[in-house]
Amino acid sequence: MAQTISKKLSFIGENIKKIRQVKKISQAEFSGLFNLARPSVGAYEEGRSEPKIETIIQIATYFRISIDVLLTRKLTVDEIFNLEQHNETLKKAHKPHPSELVPVDLASRSGISLVQTNHYLEYLVQYKTADFFHKLPKIQLPLENPENYRAFEMNGSEMEYHQQGLHHGDLLIGVLIDWKNLSDYSNKTFTVVHKKNITTRRLKSFDDKQITLSTDDPNYPILSIAREGIFEIWLIRSVYSSYLNPPTLLEERVLSLEKEIKDIKQEIKK
Repeated sequence: MAQTISKKLSFIGENIKKIRQVKKISQAEFSGLFNLARPSVGAYEEGRSEPKIETIIQIATYFRISIDVLLTRKLTVDEIFNLEQHNETLKKAHKPHPSELVPVDLASRSGISLVQTNHYLEYLVQYKTADFFHKLPKIQLPLENPENYRAFEMNGSEMEYHQQGLHHGDLLIGVLIDWKNLSDYSNKTFTVVHKKNITTRRLKSFDDKQITLSTDDPNYPILSIAREGIFEIWLIRSVYSSYLNPPTLLEERVLSLEKEIKDIKQEIKK
């Protein structure tokens, strides 16, 4: 099921209506721009329904508006009138000239960029833009070759099982991997940036058309993502966590066995 944004936390319905009215765009024309059913636009504006995340991204990208602004506050008429004037400036951030794209070795000069969960949506739109990366928090780590690295905040608990594994909020340090090299990393953990979300799971299989990912928690279903919808694939090299994992079942059994052996030796000495 497609993920949506709660209307209690979003002004997007009101902003869609105001943008349409100021730009003199009908509901039918607006729905055509974003491949929507015309009644859906009315439902968004009246608060009876919520747009999918991919629709929000498309609207924000088309009108050159920050996703954060689109969702969290009411746009003013002046702001909307000035959108066209600002588009040339904002275009530099959203669709920069190739010479202005964020260099992959940005991390080596100013630390590794950290993509926190509250920046996931914006990352999907602006993952190639320098201005976006400049505002992200940076972390410093003792890596010999920090170029190409990126940090992601773990979102969800699907990679945690019996209190082991990756926990919500852990910091995952990844290196960019090309599709053709995936065969070298079967069963390794990846953070996959795709058009619907940022997902961290284990590589199960892949072919020319899609990648299939599994979770460490067997209660979650297998996930397949079409290759054409994938923006980036990051192999997780390191994990930094404030959560202290308890001993595994095997470790507990080994400790118990060592204690029994120790007790037996003490009995023999008596």
